[in-house]
Amino acid sequence: MSNNVDTTKKGTVYCVGVGPGDPELMTLKAARLIRENDLIAVPGRDPYESAAYKTAAAAVPEIAEKELVAVHMPMVRDREKLRQAHRSAAQMIESFLDKGRDVVYLTLGDSTIYCTFSYIRHILEEDGYNVQLVSGIPSFCAAAARLGVSLAERDEELHVIPGAYINDSTLSHDGTYVIMKSASRMKEVREVLRRSGMQVQAVENCGMESEKLYRSIDSIPDDAGYFSLIIAKGENK
Repeated sequence: MSNNVDTTKKGTVYCVGVGPGDPELMTLKAARLIRENDLIAVPGRDPYESAAYKTAAAAVPEIAEKELVAVHMPMVRDREKLRQAHRSAAQMIESFLDKGRDVVYLTLGDSTIYCTFSYIRHILEEDGYNVQLVSGIPSFCAAAARLGVSLAERDEELHVIPGAYINDSTLSHDGTYVIMKSASRMKEVREVLRRSGMQVQAVENCGMESEKLYRSIDSIPDDAGYFSLIIAKGENK
């Protein structure tokens, strides 16, 4: 582990999903990895303001004694700027791995679902570093539980799509729709969903102190926060 730096071998980076925001929904494995490692990478400019850090800190107070590294990812669509940011983040992490130190990278939700670290992971793996993904409870599973709805029953299909790319054609299949990361264009997303005729509910900041539940499409505000998730079902579901 990173407490005993071994410069003769490269370290391992663990991308640890800390769940949707409720500290009680963090896995035992996530808590163990945080406790066993002294270098924690956190997305954002200020690690202490990160939702992932706050979730982990509430479940594992020992994280306050760890060395924190901020990994800033700009919220832009410019592919070149994003590529440069991902490369810069990978190089920073590699500087620790080259010293034989393990790195625990915290991410909200699950490490395999629309996770920004995925882009960094590809670079790290191409550069020959060992990366391990640690699952966390996905936000849409937690949100469905809070709303008291089933995501899929019998032969129902489940569709998970990013709100930034939703349009009428993306809602052309039967089943349940999970729409993630909709905040930047919530008004447009609501209009598409209204045309679909589906039953719509949403959760904002699921599992956090600021959590809000919305039971209808008209109750979802246009300025809903970044961590807003929509679940839509057909009328006969």
